[in-house]
Amino acid sequence: MSDTDELDLDTNDSDGSEGVPKKKKSALASLLPNILKFVAIGLGALIVVITVVVITVNILNKNGRSQTTTLEASVYTTTREQYQWTDIIGEVRTTTSDPSPYAVVVDLVLGYTQNDAAAQTEIINRKFELRDKIRNHFRSKRAEDFKPELEDQLKQELINILNTQVLSSAKVRAVTFNTLTVSEM
Repeated sequence: MSDTDELDLDTNDSDGSEGVPKKKKSALASLLPNILKFVAIGLGALIVVITVVVITVNILNKNGRSQTTTLEASVYTTTREQYQWTDIIGEVRTTTSDPSPYAVVVDLVLGYTQNDAAAQTEIINRKFELRDKIRNHFRSKRAEDFKPELEDQLKQELINILNTQVLSSAKVRAVTFNTLTVSEM
């Protein structure tokens, strides 16, 4: 072979098109299928993860209902009703029903609905009836009924008796003792 007989592989094609060079694929064109493949895999994985999370949350929350119940704030921050107080009854003295009686001295205060003029008027008008009913109630008790652990029960009994047997339109809401003394005679 001589120097002039070199093979020119770029220009001699078997299809007879001489002098037209072949187009090379660009770098982006060769990477595009790989990029699209990874994007599709990523989107598929994202859809699967979101689906699993939604299903899991729905199962844990019992199909959308939350398992934890939210209580109203008022349950935690309850305020007690404020009363208007009167000490018009004053001090009541009596004895117990024990075989050897004890002396009972009680000074109590009655609480009723605040700004209730009708209740205030009725309590003032029935002052002596209220004193008598309280004295009779304490006279029917024994010394053991005045234990400190029974004081709330004693107050509730007084409220019930005064509201049902003496007062008609007014209602006593609370009773407090300024003094409650039970002593041997």
